[in-house]
Amino acid sequence: MSALPILFDALGALAVFAAIAAVGLARTRSREADLDERVRRFAEAGAGLMVSVPEGSESEPKGPLARLLGRLRGSGRSAPQVLASQRGRSAAISEALGRADLKLRPAEWYLIRVGTVVLLVLIGLAVYRNLIFAAILAVVGVFIPPLVLRFRERRRSRRFNDQLGDVLVLLSNALKAGYSFPQAMASVARSANPPVSEEFSRANREIQLGVNTDEALSHMVTRIRSEDLDLVVTAVQIQRVVGGNLAEILDNIAFTIRERIRIKGEIRTLTAQARASSYIITGLPIGLALILQAINPQYIAPLLTFKGPGPYILIVCACSIAIAYYIMQRIANIEV
Repeated sequence: MSALPILFDALGALAVFAAIAAVGLARTRSREADLDERVRRFAEAGAGLMVSVPEGSESEPKGPLARLLGRLRGSGRSAPQVLASQRGRSAAISEALGRADLKLRPAEWYLIRVGTVVLLVLIGLAVYRNLIFAAILAVVGVFIPPLVLRFRERRRSRRFNDQLGDVLVLLSNALKAGYSFPQAMASVARSANPPVSEEFSRANREIQLGVNTDEALSHMVTRIRSEDLDLVVTAVQIQRVVGGNLAEILDNIAFTIRERIRIKGEIRTLTAQARASSYIITGLPIGLALILQAINPQYIAPLLTFKGPGPYILIVCACSIAIAYYIMQRIANIEV
């Protein structure tokens, strides 16, 4: 009897158990914890604030499954310490998802990561019928969601930087028309395109909730992580202390940022060939190995057996490909 159907049954049972466990954990949360999570998510995603949690909300999780997982995660720590560390990780994941503009909760993000690994393992077993290829795809599945998240963060930050020069001109014109700085920010939130309008809307909500303008701008820098925005916020904060013509300062910064964007565009154009070469050279051997394994498994079989040096050769090749990709990306990455 082949062991492959038994392995598929075991993986299916594991996936069903993971889904049941996730549903059980979601249903065993208390109403106080749910309210605390809702307030925290509103404050962080909507206003960028950190809300202190009452002491009574750090009680031990209710439900047998939640208590069991809490003991397994605790590793000797007390329940408040475990909950504090979990909330810290959840807050970090929430901030990363917000920067990537993904409307997901941390629990949903973790389920997506687990589901990606399970799906790629099943695909590896179904297509290649080889545990080594399934393990390789499982490792790939571990790194795919964070890479996608980082890609979306960088793309959103780049879009924000591309619009920042025009936004500064809008702010300067609004100030010249007699608006206050919060009113100018509100006008930008109404007239600009995403993601600028979204971030300025969050800053306006912070100000309406009682946060001063400097802190609201600092929270925006934390969310966007843009050097250009950091320069703008620093100049605005200095002007609010020492005084001066803020509209003229914004015009000068807008000119500087536009020049930086122009130079970055020229550099990206000149280094496009090097970046494309790094992607092609990295993906070509991996894609070729997958195609050969699917078309003619016997041709690549000596590399997938532990009776010879095949797996060690694959490890050396993978390390060489990773090092070459890193070096080519560093060469093509020119700071302005």
